[in-house]
Amino acid sequence: MNAPRINIGIGEQDRAAIAQGLSRLLADTYTLYLTTHNFHWNVTGPMFNTLHAMFMAQYTELWNAVDPIAERIRSLGHVAPGSYGAFGQLSSLPDAPEQPPRALEMVRILVQGHEAVARTARALFPQADAAGDEPTADLLTQRMTVHEQTAWMLRSLLEE
Repeated sequence: MNAPRINIGIGEQDRAAIAQGLSRLLADTYTLYLTTHNFHWNVTGPMFNTLHAMFMAQYTELWNAVDPIAERIRSLGHVAPGSYGAFGQLSSLPDAPEQPPRALEMVRILVQGHEAVARTARALFPQADAAGDEPTADLLTQRMTVHEQTAWMLRSLLEE
């Protein structure tokens, strides 16, 4: 038996394009989650306690963000990617370094990661807005806010 046709007021072409953009956002978010968790495990040096706790708060926030993104893709009638292979193809972020970098380099990498995820969300926003997809636009606004604020806080650690 075929699933009923989706009729939520957003055409199939727009839903497909938005789901593709959300898949890139999901891949970026998961990749940044994994990198942040890696850095939480492997950070060393005089800032250990501060960064260990900060990275834990950040990876927890990222972990909690992946489900709403994936569920929005499903709400639009598309399959959410969920493999390392798919994430590797879709993500704009590089994988975490093989050897853990020094603490401040971890911070620099995470700044770049959060800025990249904000750009991915921002690039999709006009399309969601033009399609009248308010739930996706709201989700993107929330994600941009988190990533821009986190990048700012991390950048503050790099100032002399």
